Amino acid sequence: MIDQLINYDKELFLFLNGLGTPTWDGFWMFITDKYYAIPLYAFLLILILKTHKKKEIFFTLVLVALLITITDQTANLFKKTLFLRPRPCHTADLVDHMRLVKSYCGGQFGYFSGHASNAMALATFVGLVLRKHYKYIVFILLFWAACVGYSRIYIGVHFPGDVLTGMIVGGFYGGMIFKLRQFLIKKYA
Repeated sequence: MIDQLINYDKELFLFLNGLGTPTWDGFWMFITDKYYAIPLYAFLLILILKTHKKKEIFFTLVLVALLITITDQTANLFKKTLFLRPRPCHTADLVDHMRLVKSYCGGQFGYFSGHASNAMALATFVGLVLRKHYKYIVFILLFWAACVGYSRIYIGVHFPGDVLTGMIVGGFYGGMIFKLRQFLIKKYA
């Protein structure tokens, strides 16, 4: 059963990764680079500063730091200790059939995608924080997180299962930390 799922994941990876063209490589490299998202984060911070009280802002910023730490460390635990599943670019039977857009592959193991989990965690948490003031922002942020996830497949460093798991874990953590924020604000703000 597991072997069949892994084979499906490889086949889907080859299909999605094979859709890429040099024309779009720069765009997807931009999307996958976490530093290019800094203007988005700054914009979201401005929206939070504009719409929330000081204590709410404090709790939000502290919880964003906690959220990224938890999500990132969970991804590292899964990759380096629990699953040890090689990235597509470190999988011998795929290397000759795939596109590696980056100049390097990354660490040896890739299950699950830290990029996808962090993006989804932030999208979920910040989208929920801002939804009262900006009705559709959560959908825009979820779309952005999905694009970040797809970019990892496009550039050749993660399987679709790595990305999907990362998005599920990130969404779960984002929702749980949002509930913690609600509790803290109700109790202390």
